[in-house]
Amino acid sequence: MQLHWHRRDLRAADNRGLAFAADAGPVVPLFVFDDGVLEHAGAPRVRYLLDALGALRERYRALGSDLVVRRGDPRDVVPRVALDVGAERVVWNKDYSGLARERDTAVRRALDGVDVPRESVHDHLHHEPGSITTNAGEPYSVYTYFWKKWRDREKAEPYPEPPGDSLADPAVVDDTGALPSIADLGFEEPDATVQEAGADPARERLDRFCDDGVFRYETDRDYPTREAVSRLSADLKWGTLGVREVYAATEAAMDAAEGDEEETSVEEFQSQLAWREFYTHVLFFNPEVVTANYKEYENDIEWRDDPEELAAWREGRTGYPIVDAGMRQLKAEAYMHNRVRMIVASFLTKDLLCDWRHGYAHFRNLLADHDTQNDNGGWQWAASTGTDAQPYFRIFNPMTQGERYDPDAEYITRYVPELEGVDPSVVHSWHECSALQRRNTAPDYPEPIVDHSERREEALAMFERARGDD
Repeated sequence: MQLHWHRRDLRAADNRGLAFAADAGPVVPLFVFDDGVLEHAGAPRVRYLLDALGALRERYRALGSDLVVRRGDPRDVVPRVALDVGAERVVWNKDYSGLARERDTAVRRALDGVDVPRESVHDHLHHEPGSITTNAGEPYSVYTYFWKKWRDREKAEPYPEPPGDSLADPAVVDDTGALPSIADLGFEEPDATVQEAGADPARERLDRFCDDGVFRYETDRDYPTREAVSRLSADLKWGTLGVREVYAATEAAMDAAEGDEEETSVEEFQSQLAWREFYTHVLFFNPEVVTANYKEYENDIEWRDDPEELAAWREGRTGYPIVDAGMRQLKAEAYMHNRVRMIVASFLTKDLLCDWRHGYAHFRNLLADHDTQNDNGGWQWAASTGTDAQPYFRIFNPMTQGERYDPDAEYITRYVPELEGVDPSVVHSWHECSALQRRNTAPDYPEPIVDHSERREEALAMFERARGDD
């Protein structure tokens, strides 16, 4: 008997650890609700997790088995379940954050204490930390060089779903356990409408994207209304899709591409998969970046951290339409388009002069796809404190960004109904309108809370002081 401990691999197909265990089967699948992990969760992520687990359980039952569900400290629960089912070995897929590695070390020791062998398997990434390095053997801190090696490395093929006869009969467990409600876990139902979770809807999203959007990705991905993004971020975060299956689908799209432009577009999407792995490598070798700047400045950055401005940003009432649209999409859908994520992050750190950690924490609470390494990397990029960081002197103009990527204000008015019917040229020049014009045009929409030009100069000065420039 084998025990497979699911964590962020909530699927049966293309699951390397599960396939590895099934080779010696039969396998008892297990998921443990860990209060130590739930402490850092937000309601949308917990909702997505529960839905994905429900779909995974249905799949196991269709295969003649079941998912064992428990709650507690994994270092107590995993050995107990292993002994209860007579497991000859416990298998799990590796995770790479500092918290996950501490947990896994504790579980290994607990299993050693009851004399149950264990095996952790590389699954979550194509190329695990330490496998892509400089010629001197050091991890990369610049993405471009990492990408060149990542792109040229051979990728494994997807692993098949284990057949039903390699999975354990649910009768080997006295009680497989019921899935808790979100309230049982200490959370309220999120206000957001979270996208459907599970391997089947994830695969549908992948197929739909690779039939169309991937061929327009290079030209259209920055435009939030053009639907040229995959919406797979939560699926990759929770592992409802395997990375090998996703990459294989993009390679099939590459074969189907018509012309250099479409091939370039597919490769651009593949480069985004590489960004995900790059940030995971960075986090593995620098676990402190979750709370600390990756890039060191000579002096501390003098963040302004005005609580009223921070509250206006969180609530989507800054008076900068594209920023407010993004923040309201986040609240409504537990998701935000990637270009808009960059805009709102730049606005928080460079216009409001707020520490990136406030934005990171807000995203962590509200995103269904929050992934520590990706969000941390993105926030530190915007704040000019991370790897490959946006230069401190390159500051997004939120009005120009809105006009460029949402010229008809279609995205803005979808989430900011106060501006519905307002001419797009007025929407994109809201900061230039007089108070009277604003009141006459959209009386329920706020005036800009800051002057972008003034704050840009303040941001430049703040970073120059941090750099120690005279």
